[in-house]
Amino acid sequence: MSFAVTAYEHVGIRVTDRARAVAFYEALGWREEIDLPEHSANEMVNPAGVRINLIFNAAPEAGEHNVLQDQKEKLPGITHVAFVVDTLIGLIAALAKQGIAISEGPVEFADRRRTIFIRDPDRNVLEFNELARPA
Repeated sequence: MSFAVTAYEHVGIRVTDRARAVAFYEALGWREEIDLPEHSANEMVNPAGVRINLIFNAAPEAGEHNVLQDQKEKLPGITHVAFVVDTLIGLIAALAKQGIAISEGPVEFADRRRTIFIRDPDRNVLEFNELARPA
């Protein structure tokens, strides 16, 4: 192969309400770094340098579901984004303080990671993982 993927740069998350989405992701530690009005988007970064883009052009949906996760018919697409955290207990405490509900977990996957899932105000699924420490 003549190239190598060396890092993950960012994920784009489509949302309906800019102010509501920015406030939610700020509560998780991201801050807006770049406004991209010509693209109806922004770039947000957290203290560790993890980046996301919020894309402000989603059409509001009736109901409380995510079209990729909650419908019986499974459509192609990215179903969630997964982040690594240094401590799941610390994240759970921070979520409780912010009033953000955990939609699933904590669960353990193959002794490799402990995980929780949450949903943003547009029902986008976010996964947070504490990786097992090597013995």
